[in-house]
Amino acid sequence: MLQATEYTVRDYLVWYHRTKDFAHVERRRQFVKTPKAILLLTIALVFILLLWGGAIWVFFIATSPLRYMWALLILFLSPYVVAYGMVIPLLAIRILIQWPLESLILRRARERLQAHKAVKIGIAGSFGKTTMREILKAVLSEGRRVAAPPHSYNTPLGISRFVKTLKGDEEILIFEFGEYYPGDVTKLCDLVRPSIGIITGVNEAHLEKFKSLERTTKTIYELADYLGKKPMYVNGENERARNNARPVHTVYSRESVGEWKIENQKTDLTGTAFTLVKNNTRLELASGLLGLHQIGPLAAACDIARSLGSSPADIRSGVSKTKPFSHRLEPRGDSAGVITLDDSYNGNPDGVQAAIDFLASLKDCRRWYVTPGLVEMGIRTREVHREIGRSLARARIEKVVLIKNSVTSSIEEGLREEGYRGDTLWFDDALAAYAALPHLTAKGDVALLQNDWPDQYQ
Repeated sequence: MLQATEYTVRDYLVWYHRTKDFAHVERRRQFVKTPKAILLLTIALVFILLLWGGAIWVFFIATSPLRYMWALLILFLSPYVVAYGMVIPLLAIRILIQWPLESLILRRARERLQAHKAVKIGIAGSFGKTTMREILKAVLSEGRRVAAPPHSYNTPLGISRFVKTLKGDEEILIFEFGEYYPGDVTKLCDLVRPSIGIITGVNEAHLEKFKSLERTTKTIYELADYLGKKPMYVNGENERARNNARPVHTVYSRESVGEWKIENQKTDLTGTAFTLVKNNTRLELASGLLGLHQIGPLAAACDIARSLGSSPADIRSGVSKTKPFSHRLEPRGDSAGVITLDDSYNGNPDGVQAAIDFLASLKDCRRWYVTPGLVEMGIRTREVHREIGRSLARARIEKVVLIKNSVTSSIEEGLREEGYRGDTLWFDDALAAYAALPHLTAKGDVALLQNDWPDQYQ
């Protein structure tokens, strides 16, 4: 589990304290034999041998009248000693080796980015960062050299690793800014020094770490604080982001962005279309992305492209190349005629609501919604999941499949509150639900797979 939490001591200890039954932890990732993992396993084995050896010595050799009790106590405590003892060498490695090395890597990356003449765009938010990054990359790449970190490289070290791959002739660089604790976005701004910023929204994602939405908002808006009066785009469809927007910020939504108005919004399983209108200019655009909620980010990318000198033809071509991203409302068909919408990387309330809205817009099909719920919602966990249940009931989704865990009972509660009349199916774990789904669905059905819990939450 240390490996699953990327050797983050805090997350590992939170998982250890939360887990009640270690025999039934769902294992879905293969153990990777990295040098760090092998070292920690070796240390754990040494701990076990020393503890068992000590117990045997006490039991058979020691002369104390309490030797049997002490031997049993050592055996009883040995799992806890190993679990906590693993943290000690990990912290030692981090302090003596990892931190000095990371400091050197970050300094070199900062120097290289400062010397790079590309326009740098920073994206912060509780959700939607990767989607916005990929949209920007597609739209701005028409006629320009654009680069962005792969996957979700949104930490200082991840970005530094990406910076080493730059050729130096890139015209635009796009970065996601990951935020888990106050000050994270400021550190990334100091590293990257963006000249354009985008805030995709603020919600309960990672609330378990931030403790309050106010702290989340303040952390994300560190990007706006850094940019000052430089171009800053804010998602107007997210209430907290909109309410904290400043007069100098450009607010985007499915209705407008800056001086552009948006008309003829349409979406279905083939994609999304809309028209940008400003004065006598009309841009008719079509994207492969699913859902009306994608129009705002697409429009923001178009406005940024125009501000950087892109032609209408280049913008139209770039938007047409945007397709569903991996595990983010990604449609997949099978031989049985069932369409699966893979939204397993979507783990935040706004994204869930957008996915439910899209599922609700589909007609003439039987709709399935499969979820284990969301993680890291903190004190808002129950209410967030009740609202998911209420939304599903209002959308009249025919089949709701829930995975048994600590949060899905709240989804069921929300379903009942809103008078849900469809069917609710329960499974012990996600793998069982996914295995059963092909036997439950029929031709023409659409099944939305919403979110996937990390291993440390199983």
